[in-house]
Amino acid sequence: MTHWINAQLRIATTGVRVFVVVCLCVLGVAVAAQEQPATGVTVGPHPSGVTPLAQYLTPVTGRKADFSASIQLATPVRWNPAAEAAKLAPGSGPRRITLDEAQQQAATANNPMFRLATLGVEAAKQHRLGVQSDFFPKISSTFANLHFNKFMGDTLLVKRPVLGDITFAVPLVSKDETLVAVTVTQPITPLFKLHQVLRIARADERVARAKAGEPASEVASNVEQSFFDLLVAQRQREIAEAKLKKVENKRLLASTSTPPAGLVEHEMEWIEADKAFVLASSQVKEATVALNALLGWPADTELEPVMPAPFSENISASEAAEKALQNNPEVVEAEQTLVKAQAVSKLSKLDYVPDVAVIGGYAYQNAVPLLPNDFSYVGVMASYNLFDFGKRERTMKERNAQAAMAETGLQLVKAKVAASVAKAYFDLDRSRQLTQLARRMNSASQAIEVNYEPEEAKAARARIEAEVLQAELEYRQAFSRLQQLIGTGGK
Repeated sequence: MTHWINAQLRIATTGVRVFVVVCLCVLGVAVAAQEQPATGVTVGPHPSGVTPLAQYLTPVTGRKADFSASIQLATPVRWNPAAEAAKLAPGSGPRRITLDEAQQQAATANNPMFRLATLGVEAAKQHRLGVQSDFFPKISSTFANLHFNKFMGDTLLVKRPVLGDITFAVPLVSKDETLVAVTVTQPITPLFKLHQVLRIARADERVARAKAGEPASEVASNVEQSFFDLLVAQRQREIAEAKLKKVENKRLLASTSTPPAGLVEHEMEWIEADKAFVLASSQVKEATVALNALLGWPADTELEPVMPAPFSENISASEAAEKALQNNPEVVEAEQTLVKAQAVSKLSKLDYVPDVAVIGGYAYQNAVPLLPNDFSYVGVMASYNLFDFGKRERTMKERNAQAAMAETGLQLVKAKVAASVAKAYFDLDRSRQLTQLARRMNSASQAIEVNYEPEEAKAARARIEAEVLQAELEYRQAFSRLQQLIGTGGK
């Protein structure tokens, strides 16, 4: 009798459990239908304390719907803050931007590197124009109006035997005097030295112009790097999200089995997948902040980068080497350093030439009564260092040695740039081939019908796109490095 009663109690208990499970399943399906996110919305972590049941009661896609009898309400689920913000601010959303627009925006942003390069070119230009002005005559003027508190002269005593002595005041300089003078000076022999100084100024200006394009090229390369980093990070987040959803479905299936199979293992797998999703989301945020900093936008601006068109270039190794030897900033600087060294060497030789200048002017004065009140003059002035104990000779030898050093340095720089261009071109060719293979793999994956589950298909597609984007970035960066070696033409 006791065994019969126990059997009836077990049957009743089982029936109650089945009834409870069915009720919870119906409730879960209703909640899942209401909380299903819109198409294109990424599921993110829910706010603290909010744990809906849909995550645990949603049926697995492509499989028979299974429901869990044990519901863990304390486990956090994914929530999309962007979707919630869109509800509060209709019409708002991520800012869509292309790579070309990003590079243009970064170029127009208030970048101190651009301003520094522009100021360097302007300073070199003004210095060169200042040197050119020394070729023309210098006109100077002088004005003086003085009053002396004493008689500026002497007194002469003339003794006369009959009429008596008489005194005469002889002024050397007037007690109140005014002087106005205008002088014109035209250098003659210093023009040869000025010609060499002008060569040095022009060389500095060319170096400044050759280096002025480096900040723009560097900023464009940084924007390109950050742009593709954001695209790749978004694909990595899609992969982590698909894997997390797949693990959640597996854990759901394991929890519905009787008895539950491997719940601990599935829980650990879910934690690892969730950790990967959190890291991928953090990388997206970091890449967004870095790109916003380059664009001059607020750090919290949400961006939607547009997939750029496939990149292609057509440049040969010989063409790249030829352009680099003409326009590379290091080569330009080495060439202009040689020009300056040769100019300085010629300046040291011109120290043996006397300085001759033509001078003329007009003066009005009432300071010296014995002189005319106004007069003009013209003439030649010359100066020469007769002996300096061998300084000019030593200086000339020093300048000649520096010119030889500059010539050797130019040869070394050209060899270094040629080697760098060859290596950069090999990297460009390798990245070009890898990019073509990645594009072919992407095309082949789209042409083949894959019988994957939706999560696996999404992850596979995102993984291939990430590989294509990474190959595209390496291709573009290799070309940017080659372009930086080629230079922008500073001559």
